[in-house]
Amino acid sequence: MKLLSIAGSPRKGGNTDTLLKRFEEGARSRDAEITSLSVCDLKIAPCRHCDACLTTGHCQVQDDMQMVYREMESADRIVIASPLQFMTVSAQLKALIDRCQAFWVRKYILKIPPLGDTRERRGFFISVGGRRTIPNLFEAELITLKTLFRTLDLPYSGDILLPGIDAKGEILNHPEALEQAFQSGQKFI
Repeated sequence: MKLLSIAGSPRKGGNTDTLLKRFEEGARSRDAEITSLSVCDLKIAPCRHCDACLTTGHCQVQDDMQMVYREMESADRIVIASPLQFMTVSAQLKALIDRCQAFWVRKYILKIPPLGDTRERRGFFISVGGRRTIPNLFEAELITLKTLFRTLDLPYSGDILLPGIDAKGEILNHPEALEQAFQSGQKFI
């Protein structure tokens, strides 16, 4: 079982990254082969909306997103993690998501499997937000992620959404959340 783990946080070693690492540990305990990508380490240009993908289903922009496409196509499971930033995913992760327009074209325009085949895949999402008192805190973020997973034909298999955690390292004061991440990684595989 191949798991692609995508870290969307611009803050390395922060709360979101820590939860994602625990999720990976859980998956690894079930013998998953894990590829970890940190979006902040990649050079991903924003989508230009040039429409070159409309005829081929492939993006013509040559940057690190070409490698991300290959990793997504070869994964059986994809977990994405992002802190809540301005009520949605980080800007870095949003650039990656926008570049998945080529997959959208494959599915809805060219009528071919977006990830190249029809094997059973699944998606999972992890997010941490600093606010506690806002109703539906993760609503906009979830719309974005669920839309991405639907486009990729990845059934949405769950999430960990934690409000009220903001300062770097604060997640370490929540051992129950770390255990939830570990167990979720096991179950996801």
